[in-house]
Amino acid sequence: MPDNRPNIIFIITDQQRYDTIHALGYPHMDTPHLDRLVHEGVVFTNCHITGVSCAPSRASLFTGNYPHAAGVLKNADTWPPTWIESLAEAGYRCVNIGKMHTWPFDARVGFHERYVVENKDRYLEARHYFDEWDKALRARGLVKQQRELYRKRPDYRERLGAFEWELPEDLHSDFFVGDMACWWLRSYPKTEPLFLQIGFPGPHPPYDPIPRFAEPYLQKKLPLPSVSEKDLQSQPPPYLAMRIHNTEVDHDSIVHLLNPTPEQLHRQRAYYFANVTMIDEKIGQILKTLAEVGYLENAIVIFTSDHGDAMADHGHSQKWTMYDVITRMPMIAWAPGRFNGGRQIDGLCQHMDMGPTILELAGAKTKWPMEAESLLPALRGESWEGRDYVFAEHGRDAILQETQFETMVRSRDWKLVHFLDERFGQLFNLKDDPGEKDNLWDDPRCAAKKQELFHVLLNWRIRSSWLLHGHQQQINRKLQG
Repeated sequence: MPDNRPNIIFIITDQQRYDTIHALGYPHMDTPHLDRLVHEGVVFTNCHITGVSCAPSRASLFTGNYPHAAGVLKNADTWPPTWIESLAEAGYRCVNIGKMHTWPFDARVGFHERYVVENKDRYLEARHYFDEWDKALRARGLVKQQRELYRKRPDYRERLGAFEWELPEDLHSDFFVGDMACWWLRSYPKTEPLFLQIGFPGPHPPYDPIPRFAEPYLQKKLPLPSVSEKDLQSQPPPYLAMRIHNTEVDHDSIVHLLNPTPEQLHRQRAYYFANVTMIDEKIGQILKTLAEVGYLENAIVIFTSDHGDAMADHGHSQKWTMYDVITRMPMIAWAPGRFNGGRQIDGLCQHMDMGPTILELAGAKTKWPMEAESLLPALRGESWEGRDYVFAEHGRDAILQETQFETMVRSRDWKLVHFLDERFGQLFNLKDDPGEKDNLWDDPRCAAKKQELFHVLLNWRIRSSWLLHGHQQQINRKLQG
């Protein structure tokens, strides 16, 4: 009897902001294939991650629980089991091609096959881990573009991480991953149902597009950040300290600048956007290949990223802050004939909510309690209001050094950012101040709202701890027999 469960193709980019898809209202972008997914699929326009760097966000996504429950509060925290194991046990062939950012990098986490391609420029952990991309470069007798080489450039400290890709096009990490996905689909005997996770390393820095993609953006007028002194002065000390740190330490080949010129900002964004367009081209080729080999007729294609990139918004480099440019993600589900397309859903949801959604679509059962909530009712067009609040968190690491732990609670109209054991924080009225430039933390007129959000945060952590306790009890019972 044929298995009619859908093939699930889960495409995840790295560090891609919400405002990088033309069809979502950003005309400076060139993204025809993502536009197709938007026009024919279902878009969650208010989807927020749970952790503001790679591993916490991804571990939460693939466990269905918040970072503190998953035990991954920063990069290089060891991953727990994931719901991919449940898909495999339910009969899915589970394959990863590209980035997952598990720890260790090559952990199986339920996949039958993994073709690992990790960060382009690895220094803080597993610097000498050689992934599939490293091996391919070595086989061609080439040396990967990397920090040691960029540092030799006289303008290294002025580039804001933006460098031209100078090696053959097919060896750019995002082209390499896209081509490998197409190769696997054409080469491996058709196996259904299939769960294929494709992880593009870009547009995470260094911002290194192939020049022919960068040139059109260099000629365009692009939206550039404008940071006010009021914004900077109202930021909490850990964020201000991180700004300075990032000018002193070149994380991911970026030397941050406190006062970059418009020309420097324009080049950085042009290269970042060009990398998105490169990935978009590969997504088009993947969709074509899926159709050619017969997977697409019964498939659900899901697209998202793991967190955003400040690119000097609020005066910051990369991530680690709780601004919407970091926490708000594109989340698109495309399945013509299964879900009515062309819809944009504005209800709040958590990035990790896609986990139980996928399991429900696959007819697979969860192995532990999840705080994630299925989005399937929304995809089906049923009544769905979304969450009242979303949360995010992150622990101290080598970049965010001046706080033990930060937590965000966000409703549709308000956001509070809490720093453990500190009197400072952030409070934003998102309705009046969607750009999050006016910190109302110390405004006495907002004291009641701040207290209200504190209570929400407290109740959430108590509820989460109780669920985590129940999960641990289940594990203990299994271990005892």
